Amino acid sequence: MQHESAIREPLILGHRTYHDITEDIARPIEGRANKYWYLVFTIAVCAFTWGIGCLFYTIGTGIGAWGANKTVGWAWDITNFVWWIGIGHAGTLISAVLLLFRQKWRMAINRSAEAMTIFAVMCAAIFVTMHTGRPWLDYWLFPHANQFGSLWVNFNSPLLWDVFAVSTYFSISLVFWYTGLIPDFATIRDRAVKPMSKYIYKILSFGWSGRAKDWTRFEEVSLVLAGLSTPLVFSVHSIVSMDFATSIVPGWHTTIFPPYFVAGAIFSGFAMVETLLLIVRKVLNLEHYITVKHMEYMNIVIILTGSMVGVAYLSELFISWYSGVEYEAYAFLNRATGPYWWSYAGMMTCNVISPQLYWFKKIRTSLTATFILSIVVNIGMWFERFVIIVTSLHRDYIPSSWTMYHPTWIEIGIFTGTIGMFFTFFLLFARVFPVIALNELKTILKISGESYKKEAAAHAHH
Repeated sequence: MQHESAIREPLILGHRTYHDITEDIARPIEGRANKYWYLVFTIAVCAFTWGIGCLFYTIGTGIGAWGANKTVGWAWDITNFVWWIGIGHAGTLISAVLLLFRQKWRMAINRSAEAMTIFAVMCAAIFVTMHTGRPWLDYWLFPHANQFGSLWVNFNSPLLWDVFAVSTYFSISLVFWYTGLIPDFATIRDRAVKPMSKYIYKILSFGWSGRAKDWTRFEEVSLVLAGLSTPLVFSVHSIVSMDFATSIVPGWHTTIFPPYFVAGAIFSGFAMVETLLLIVRKVLNLEHYITVKHMEYMNIVIILTGSMVGVAYLSELFISWYSGVEYEAYAFLNRATGPYWWSYAGMMTCNVISPQLYWFKKIRTSLTATFILSIVVNIGMWFERFVIIVTSLHRDYIPSSWTMYHPTWIEIGIFTGTIGMFFTFFLLFARVFPVIALNELKTILKISGESYKKEAAAHAHH
């Protein structure tokens, strides 16, 4: 049996047995939800309903209901689309990349992160379908045989690559997430008391028996899916960035966009995972499994990706000056000192300066600080998308067409609605599915459980 070095902090705290793990993780599903769950769920559903109302209003009235105008044709909707897609990136990264690198600390957090990916991509899809202006014609985005003669989609357009990238990403993430759930569904099926829930979990668990053969297949499939989804982590956001980078708008056509968008996506994704897990940990009493150590590991990823984003901002600024193209130089000068200077300042403060606080161990291991900073980072990443889109467009080559963009209450309503939708789905998920991959977590109990590590250390001394 392999042992982990005694220096590493345990990932499962307290004296936990295999049975305790099952009990603790199945409790939120089998018992009644507590009052906090109902409170947050009610707020989320209200926001979601409000968003649906604003969506219907937009479809009935037209895109004129939004604040977009002739100069700023892309605005709030694409800002939110890129923001949500970015948030969806940590899930597959935590699951797939950390699985391939055999990182044990992913066990406690991968399930919530994968669920978050799926819900975030669904939120992003709303913006991008609405933004086409006539969502009922969106099936034209897919190449299909039709009666219009040879009317094909434009394969040269990065907007079309987006359709393929995002739909592939979504479907692989969904399969990956579901595959991981199968053994846990079986555990809950075997514990279920009510015939109805037993039947439902029986169907969901695909006849899983827990034999060695099942586990071998499970691990093979997980590795294959992880291998498939790892390149997707990098390709999806690179393609989203090419929506901008292949244009000729000053401030957009930059070759640095793909790597910088990917770093930014992982950055905001990890921040969102932290926000969610800190709430889940408290509400569902999972302090033994989602520990300070997990948060510290995620904070280290945030330092790394945040610094990459900072380097990207500075190199963009430098190149805009060094290129000698006055339009490019003006685009960046206008970002920093123009009428939208506050969004640029917000972006720089939240994304470049705030993650540097994590160099201090005291802040990096403080749960309160992590919670606040994780929200700050996501606000900063939202500002980044807003800055890239609106400030590059609102003052173009012809000063007579310069204009300002202000979101209408309809746009704000749709955005609030997607946040409500995200939390509605996440809370429902936490009620019916195990939030932690309990069968996978058991595989590291003997190696990383606190009491087992203490025993191993005592043996070593003798």
